[in-house]
Amino acid sequence: QVQLAESGGGVVQPGGSLRLSCSVSGARAELNVYDWYRQRPGKGRELVATIVDGGPTTLVGDAEGRFNISRDKAENTAYLYLQMDSLKPEDTAVYYCHAQDRRNHYWGQGTQVTVSS
Repeated sequence: QVQLAESGGGVVQPGGSLRLSCSVSGARAELNVYDWYRQRPGKGRELVATIVDGGPTTLVGDAEGRFNISRDKAENTAYLYLQMDSLKPEDTAVYYCHAQDRRNHYWGQGTQVTVSS
């Protein structure tokens, strides 16, 4: 089993920055795709950024140029990050960490990001 746990959310003013972290622990040897999703108020869950093991990173929509996805590998616990700069009120959402292998999808519990003056 794989466990994902996000942290780093909070309230930030427009134009500010936040760094979200996601700890990835458990049976993670076969995980090969890691993503950040978000769910804005009243909307469905949407992909924000993807990192493929040994492959490229992808930023979706207006995340490109403002956000960056990265990953640290460690023996026991790996971490997935989302650096968010130049935040806008429309970035307000619950942000979810996601990982998958060939058979399973794993989700964290989400962390709230609120961009407001």
